[in-house]
Amino acid sequence: MAFTGLFVPLITPFSEDGELAGDALEALSHRVLDEGATGIVALGTTGEPATLTPPERQRVLEICSAVCAERNAPLIVGAGSNSTAASIEELRTSGRTASAALVVVPYYTRPSEEGVIEHFRQLAAASPVPLVIYNIPYRTGRTLSAETLIRLAELPNVVGFKHAVGGIDEDTITFLSRVSSDVSVLAGDDLYAGPMLALGASGGILASANVAPRAYADLIAAWRTGALENARESAHRLVPLARALFAEPNPVVIKAVLAAQGRIPTADVRLPLLPSELATDPAKLSQVPALAEWLRPSLQEA
Repeated sequence: MAFTGLFVPLITPFSEDGELAGDALEALSHRVLDEGATGIVALGTTGEPATLTPPERQRVLEICSAVCAERNAPLIVGAGSNSTAASIEELRTSGRTASAALVVVPYYTRPSEEGVIEHFRQLAAASPVPLVIYNIPYRTGRTLSAETLIRLAELPNVVGFKHAVGGIDEDTITFLSRVSSDVSVLAGDDLYAGPMLALGASGGILASANVAPRAYADLIAAWRTGALENARESAHRLVPLARALFAEPNPVVIKAVLAAQGRIPTADVRLPLLPSELATDPAKLSQVPALAEWLRPSLQEA
């Protein structure tokens, strides 16, 4: 299965009493698909899975699975850790209803590149669904060379990558020039989505699309259809939004905007994250030029 287009890593909304706001999550799922997303990502980093209880994670999966089944849309589920054995067990339990599992490169322990390859070889062999490898070295502490990325792409049951290395470096250029067309490379850094698409990425997993799904879907479509002027204009327009949304740890600003729009009950996050300072006074959001464009007119007039 090829993964092309926009996949939105959904936030997890919380109610005033700190509980999972299931109705809001369901509505967000439908909204991003209505506005052009190909599919959604459940329990990605943006969804704060590390601070959800096991029943909450299961509820998120149930809601997102039901929406994707109803809409005939692919669901990618975040899974995996820096333990190979635990990752295999998680894939076997949480990946069954997904189109693919998004599995991060082992973090903190910083295995060798050979260790990373063996980790994913075992996960791919055991997983009930295809794997999308999440390469994000500034979170994992493990940089991967282009040669290692190519070897990972050749593993059976590996169908794609979320590539988020914090820039466009030599390994990224080499990787995109050599990777098989059967393997999807999805832009994972919102700020560099335009350049990644220009180099051949098939789409993106982009947190900022929680706020502007139509704009990011149009950006990807423009690059893929060859509408280059529109693509460049869209990319330039979205750069300030991505910068503003990532000015604080993800997803605190995204939640502040969604709460101001009335799409989620609160802008609450769970410790060790703290809510954005912008969430304490929603009128402050309208004073941030990069965010004001995406807010409801009523808030801008406040």
